[in-house]
Amino acid sequence: MDSVTMDGLAERAGLGKGTVFRRFGTRAGIFRALLEDDEIRFQGQVLSGPPPLGPGAEPVERLVAYGRARIDFLLDRHAIARASFHRNRPEPVGNPSVSQLHIRVLLRQAAAIPGLDGVTIQLTAALEGPLRTPGALTGAPGRGRAVAGRRGYARSAFPAAVDGDAASRAAARQPPTGG
Repeated sequence: MDSVTMDGLAERAGLGKGTVFRRFGTRAGIFRALLEDDEIRFQGQVLSGPPPLGPGAEPVERLVAYGRARIDFLLDRHAIARASFHRNRPEPVGNPSVSQLHIRVLLRQAAAIPGLDGVTIQLTAALEGPLRTPGALTGAPGRGRAVAGRRGYARSAFPAAVDGDAASRAAARQPPTGG
């Protein structure tokens, strides 16, 4: 992806560099445009697809399904997603507020959680944040390490539900007791 330039794209498309620049603004804008349709399809699955990712499953099951699906989504598009960052204004793929909103709604439905906003931000960062660190998801020598570590990564972000521990999931749904 590093070898892709505005000049090269314009030449290959038979367009002037100014035309490409006016449409996409920056090199990062080109890669964001490449991700846009996939992101819209992903959001459609979350909003109206079949359970457990879509409506109809318990909130904790949906949260885990969302985490796994989002990790898969980002792994499959990691190079393009990294290239979609503007060097001076790094922005995650898609709209992080969409992930944040979805996670917050599911957490609120699952249990009364003290510090809901902080937990929401932490889980969103666990899913979206690794894009900001070069090599965090791909590692050396390549994607194989990332795929092998995906479940371990998901476990660290969503431990009780990913482990399939029904007691932990039930406890997560209970409001906290005084203490």
